[in-house]
Amino acid sequence: MVGIIQARMGSSRLPGKVLRPLAGRSVLGWVIRAAQESRVLDGLVVATTELDEDDVVVEECRRLGVAWHRGPVDDVLTRFTGALEARPSAEAVMRFTADCPLLDPAVVRTAATTFRAVPGLHYLSTGIPHTLPRGLDVEIITVQALRRIDEVAIGHHRTHVTSYAYTHPRSFSLMGLTFAPSTAHLRVTLDTKEDWDLIEAVVNKFGDVAVPYQELIDWLEINPDVRALNAHVRQKELAEA
Repeated sequence: MVGIIQARMGSSRLPGKVLRPLAGRSVLGWVIRAAQESRVLDGLVVATTELDEDDVVVEECRRLGVAWHRGPVDDVLTRFTGALEARPSAEAVMRFTADCPLLDPAVVRTAATTFRAVPGLHYLSTGIPHTLPRGLDVEIITVQALRRIDEVAIGHHRTHVTSYAYTHPRSFSLMGLTFAPSTAHLRVTLDTKEDWDLIEAVVNKFGDVAVPYQELIDWLEINPDVRALNAHVRQKELAEA
């Protein structure tokens, strides 16, 4: 199983967010560490764009000793399939986004273990339905299914990489991994300045570590002033750019 982290400096709401410094490492560095600490991946690559502004993403990958691949800006699916060209033996891909610095390696590990235990599964996600805070979700798709999607996906399905699979459930074998009770009302992803304020508050409390998801949830639940920092932020709809 190969992990692919999509990362670019361009962002309509918070430009440059993936390389913002957070407790001595970049946001991207936090995601890379969580993926590596899961110890379930056979390889890890950052899929960035061909734009000059993303040269700094490549430099960060070099600094951290992580492989990278460069491809189209909006056609992220092509970036993923391009990244797989150098990994012909890969059978499945775990998709990460570089704006989720509070990702828990244990959730990554649980998702990978579950996926491997179910024969014939094409796609697994903790987001169908969402029961974890936004920013802790994990998804896995077989390379075979990803290539099938690449042949037919258009529009926003090419931006969101896997969305064609879970919106066409009759064509793919899907599985949702849920965590009870649902805490989907919480938000720890990084899209806006308000999100950044919450993430900084978490890091100021816990330090430069991958916080276990239940410990993070418990702390947010007893600190309403912190979770209120980004409670009003609207998550973009699937079809939005």
